[in-house]
Amino acid sequence: MSLVLHYAGMSRYNAWMNEKLLSVCDTLSDHELRSNQGLFFKSVLATLNHLLLADRAWMLRFTKDRERYVSRSADGSPIQITGLDHLLYDDWEAFKAERRKTDADIDAWVEELEEQGLLATISYKTTTGLEFSHPMWQAVSHMFNHQTHHRGQVTAALTRLGKDPGITDLAIMFRG
Repeated sequence: MSLVLHYAGMSRYNAWMNEKLLSVCDTLSDHELRSNQGLFFKSVLATLNHLLLADRAWMLRFTKDRERYVSRSADGSPIQITGLDHLLYDDWEAFKAERRKTDADIDAWVEELEEQGLLATISYKTTTGLEFSHPMWQAVSHMFNHQTHHRGQVTAALTRLGKDPGITDLAIMFRG
């Protein structure tokens, strides 16, 4: 199987799961959305914001498209990121709109992927200034794996809050 087909499936899963979580989170009270649930980034909202921040950071590294992947405030000015726990969008409705926009952008980017490009070397600096170089496919795999990792944390928190996110299995999405 090709990496391109694999990433097309992962991109579809990313958008599918994010929509499921947004729908369930719509049923949370503001307190439940923002309260410390014992997650690495504390709250459901903060964890989802971290995912959006990380997805945009990776997509910026992949594409160099600052217009599309630099987070912006309501007035259009770039948000100055202070760390991986930076809360990009405190307003739930604004967050949902930005999440959906980025998911559509990821889908569009994946549609343009080519096997050869995934074998090329990507070089970048982390938020702490460390420099890395490795094949692009490793970075893309990390981005999709990172999403699944933190969505799993959110899913556990939602379950603890008495909310059922439903089936989250990749195989179920493919069958649907």
